Amino acid sequence: MLKRRVIVCLDVKGGRVVKGTNFVGLRDVGDPVALAERYEAEGADEIVFLDISASAEERGTLLDVARRTAERLFIPLTIGGGVRSADDVGTVLRSGADKVSINSAAVARPSVLTESAERFGRQCVVASIDAKKIDGIWRVVTHGGRTPTELNAVDWAKECVRLGAGEILLTSIDRDGARIGYELELTRAVAEAVSVPVIASGGAGTVAHVVDAIVDGRADAALVAGILHDGVTTVREIKAAMAAASIPIREAA
Repeated sequence: MLKRRVIVCLDVKGGRVVKGTNFVGLRDVGDPVALAERYEAEGADEIVFLDISASAEERGTLLDVARRTAERLFIPLTIGGGVRSADDVGTVLRSGADKVSINSAAVARPSVLTESAERFGRQCVVASIDAKKIDGIWRVVTHGGRTPTELNAVDWAKECVRLGAGEILLTSIDRDGARIGYELELTRAVAEAVSVPVIASGGAGTVAHVVDAIVDGRADAALVAGILHDGVTTVREIKAAMAAASIPIREAA
């Protein structure tokens, strides 16, 4: 049976890991290389680095961090933030990433997903979708949750897969950093609509929330950040809860 994954997200700015709520109110939580190593040792299945400012200067800093991290990690590393073209995808992969997350650029020019999948394989292409409930409909929002679109999030997820995405990273902007649980209705709707793995993101406050994302939300993986950075729980505790719920997991080394 396919193993379900715990993925730790590290938002990187100025070469440091930061964390906020609803994408604002950022605070420094540590060195990205050291944190990535720590979470891998605890049993994390993957690490995601997100360049949350995505300026040219920040991109250079992040790729340097990625190179240093990739030299030490044995688990997959995904990088996202400001990726606008297949050439950008290639640059990020050469820095040591295993997968690349594409968000706003895919909305602006959907063919970037196809071009990237054709050049590097769809297993490298993660379509990152930020969604917000607007007038009762899950809408795609871009630019760090600041710009709403007319796109229906579930329909857009299906289109991303058709275009070449091998995985969907689905974030509820309403839940991001709120620690009240993942948006299960949205997660389940997308998971049931697409044929590729779906990563639930936004809202983890307890180990039970992660279990809910997998069992009720039908997600293949759960993205976790703040509750680990703040010591509310650990990857080991999350995986123990998953195992207790009979969710198939990869055991920590």
